[in-house]
Amino acid sequence: MNFRTLELFCTVAEQRSFSQAAAVHHMTQSAASQAIQHLEESVGVQLINRSKRPLILTEAGKLYLSGLRGILRNYERLQREVRTTGERLSGQITVGTIVSVGLSYMPEASDAFARVHPEVDVKTEFGANDRVVEMVKEGTVDLGLVSYPKSTKHLQSVPWQQEPMRVVCSSEHSLASQHEVSLSQLQSLDMIGFDRGLKLRREIDQCLARAGIAVNVRMEFDNADSMIRAIQANRGIGIVPEAAVRRETANGSLRVVACRELRMTRPLGIIYRRAGRLSRAVSEFGSLLLGRPLDSGKSVRSGSGKHSMGNTTMETPEGTSVVA
Repeated sequence: MNFRTLELFCTVAEQRSFSQAAAVHHMTQSAASQAIQHLEESVGVQLINRSKRPLILTEAGKLYLSGLRGILRNYERLQREVRTTGERLSGQITVGTIVSVGLSYMPEASDAFARVHPEVDVKTEFGANDRVVEMVKEGTVDLGLVSYPKSTKHLQSVPWQQEPMRVVCSSEHSLASQHEVSLSQLQSLDMIGFDRGLKLRREIDQCLARAGIAVNVRMEFDNADSMIRAIQANRGIGIVPEAAVRRETANGSLRVVACRELRMTRPLGIIYRRAGRLSRAVSEFGSLLLGRPLDSGKSVRSGSGKHSMGNTTMETPEGTSVVA
């Protein structure tokens, strides 16, 4: 078995055809079929159901493909890293992120990273929290930026931020003129909220319930950006992460109304696959976000250090600063 055969299997699975996969790899159809047959013999199980047209993977084949893709990506990263040892970092890294975090932190982080490593292309993929976790597990992204992170058998999580949650309203809402409100003033108010299936929504509901407050959530969204747009469009009010509304509060379209009784934060973290090894570029980008080496251990408090992108001024090696 060699890497060429493994790559061929992935292509057959994607094309669902021996002939098309053979053409991609510049070999005959019979040679491709024979190579996959030898692969199946080596693993001791049938990977492809040849009785169907187009071809389909067996359950074992699906499992094999899922794990194999990650192995091949790690091998490609290792080859790139070896080739660039002692050279300037180059290539592409992909960061999966929930929408609010991507919009709040990734532009500054990417710009700061580009000044230090101009030959590395940082790509951002957006998705819901669960989808970002899946992208990291699948190996389609190098790092994931998620809320309520947790380590699993396959994923390592590193604490990053504790985002304050704030009462935010349209500049035309009745509470917009007040400098401070109590939680009791939210009683029975029509509000715009997060989808009730999200952990953040459950945490907000529990926080209000502990204070004996019940609100009417009239609209629900699965991400903070959509929720913010709805608050603007409907002259509404909601509870959102403070960092997510920086632009809107700066231009005056939204107001953050102080509420001392609302003592709640949203934990953010960086996740990556336990299997394999992070490339130098990925490790450097994660370290820039954290303000410490990405693999320095979980016991270090997040957000500390000069390079942190979390509500601090970040000093890059070139002496420039970015406020995140």
